Amino acid sequence: MPTLTQEIKDFVNKQRMGFVATIGPANKPNLSPKGTTIALDDNHLAFTDIRSNQTISNLEINPNLEINVVDPIRRRGYRFQGTAKILSGGEEFEKILSHYRTLGVKSEVKAIVLIAIDVVKEIKSPLYDLGLTEQEIVSEWKKRYLPD
Repeated sequence: MPTLTQEIKDFVNKQRMGFVATIGPANKPNLSPKGTTIALDDNHLAFTDIRSNQTISNLEINPNLEINVVDPIRRRGYRFQGTAKILSGGEEFEKILSHYRTLGVKSEVKAIVLIAIDVVKEIKSPLYDLGLTEQEIVSEWKKRYLPD
């Protein structure tokens, strides 16, 4: 099992938006944004089930998933592959839920998806391959997202 470095954990906990890919019925892909994605420890990510009916249904059948967490301005991030465990009660659920409450999550949480991470890969825009610096990329994307 890979270890999530402090840099990776800090990145995930700052971004919080993870795009979760699961496989649904008839092997059809499902991609869903999860604004509660966090790094819990060196080997686990988590997100909450607030409105995740399809994602939860898919994970009940096939617990394998991938989560992409990307900084849209810096155009870099990480891909995480792993196995999900759905928590809907009990001591572990309550402990993680308490952590979410301290982070400001006020919505009703039906379940927490705990992911044991098997693979971590960096995501980096091809713009970096062209020799652009991070500051040049940030400047360009800020113009797009934050026009005058």
